[in-house]
Amino acid sequence: MTVQNIIKKAIKRLELEGKLLTPDFYAEAFCKEATKAGINSDDCNKVEGFKNKLNKDFKKELKQYNIKTISELIRFLISKLNRTNPTHCTSILESQTVLLKKVLNAISLLHNQQAIDLASQNIKLLSGEPSTSEIDQFKQLWMNFIESYDDTFLEKLKSLGTIESNDLQKSIKNLNISSPSSKNTSECVKLNDIASLLVSSFVPSISAKVNDTIANLSKKIKQDPQLLDSDSMDKEIKKAISLRIALDKESVKEMLSSLDGVLGKLSSRLIEMIESSDSSNKEITDIKKDLQSCTIDNRTNFKEAHKKLYTIAISLEEHTKSLSKDLRIHSDEVSILDKKVKKLEQELKKAKEASKEDFLTKLYNKRALDEQMEIKEGEYERYGHNYTIVMFDLDLFKRVNDNYGHSAGDAVLSAFAKILKQEVRSVDIVGRFGGEEFMAILEETDAKGGFIFAEKVRKHVQKARFMYKGKRIAVTVSCGVGERKLNSSLQNTINNSDEFLYLAKEYGRNQVVYKR
Repeated sequence: MTVQNIIKKAIKRLELEGKLLTPDFYAEAFCKEATKAGINSDDCNKVEGFKNKLNKDFKKELKQYNIKTISELIRFLISKLNRTNPTHCTSILESQTVLLKKVLNAISLLHNQQAIDLASQNIKLLSGEPSTSEIDQFKQLWMNFIESYDDTFLEKLKSLGTIESNDLQKSIKNLNISSPSSKNTSECVKLNDIASLLVSSFVPSISAKVNDTIANLSKKIKQDPQLLDSDSMDKEIKKAISLRIALDKESVKEMLSSLDGVLGKLSSRLIEMIESSDSSNKEITDIKKDLQSCTIDNRTNFKEAHKKLYTIAISLEEHTKSLSKDLRIHSDEVSILDKKVKKLEQELKKAKEASKEDFLTKLYNKRALDEQMEIKEGEYERYGHNYTIVMFDLDLFKRVNDNYGHSAGDAVLSAFAKILKQEVRSVDIVGRFGGEEFMAILEETDAKGGFIFAEKVRKHVQKARFMYKGKRIAVTVSCGVGERKLNSSLQNTINNSDEFLYLAKEYGRNQVVYKR
């Protein structure tokens, strides 16, 4: 069969199904006809190709929602993106960035000029999109600051000089404190001023925490500055200074640990990109070239890390080439296996279809109806696609069996099933819910549209001639209509349809009841 014939048949299929000649409907019809003709088209396999690139969880969801077209796949992914919360990794990165900025803002308000300058540069860096090399450089600068940080300048409080509020170290170096016993008050700094300055020096420059020992000592000195004259206070001050340095070092280490975590996440992202790419060979080669062109600053110590990353890139490149070679060698075996899998899939599909069909009416059975309702419910929850359920019950059907026999009853059920097939649209679903009760699931239809459909079926049944062994059997049907948007759940929609069906029975049968 030629492509032209398939195109003609696809257009004919759309006309029979009452669908517009849109790109999506045409593509679906073309693929059905191509499959029927035994022609394998790459365009028809795009959806499966895209599905295979997704992870297991997405594949499971796609199977559940019965995604068949590119348009359905795109709507599913858009809905997923709109409803998805930020990933755990992104949340952590954002939280760490906010935390780092807050810590750095605190540092910029303290009294160590070196820490202020470093914090200001770091804030400016984090406000943009820093590279891993820039983050590593600042990591090393903070490590250098910790190792070289020294508070012994506080011992120079014995001398008096000019005080500069933005540089505590310079202020203390310029102090020239005279003996407290001096009578010349104009040449001495009041003890309460010294106490205030000393208490300020106890506050950690980086850490947001203050040790209880530091807090208690600061309170004592504020309340009684004369304690600075005592010899015992010297040891307490030295202890407080040591604790303050320890708190700052611990805080900076925590910050650097967070930066390490950021770098680790960046590396994971890089690996994910390589694994999910169709052109891994080229991308890994590009990564290797980028690593080769890296220039290592003398201030950093990343040579060993650079060497390891470069080795990994080479290994990945060789592995990918080897994999590609193996795939080419075994392509014939893969093709044979692919054909076997497709054959098994077709057999499985036939078996599944058989298990979902009512043996008498050849409509969907209750199990299949339950599955279809779950699919429609999923589309309603994710995309807002409304649907309506119509319940049908043949009136006084027991009398048919009693008066004419069960064979006559089976004939009536089969005839009613044919009427449903004639009246229903191709996008809708009909099935036997049980006994003489039937169900229709109408896509993108409200309660009024469900009433119009049910009324057509009711009139068709009333006018039809149900014949059995030359005898005409009078048959009528009662109907109940429930719209999904008017109910809180799928089960409530089914219950609502049932309630209206029973009302139709109570009102005298042979009628349709729905919520107006």
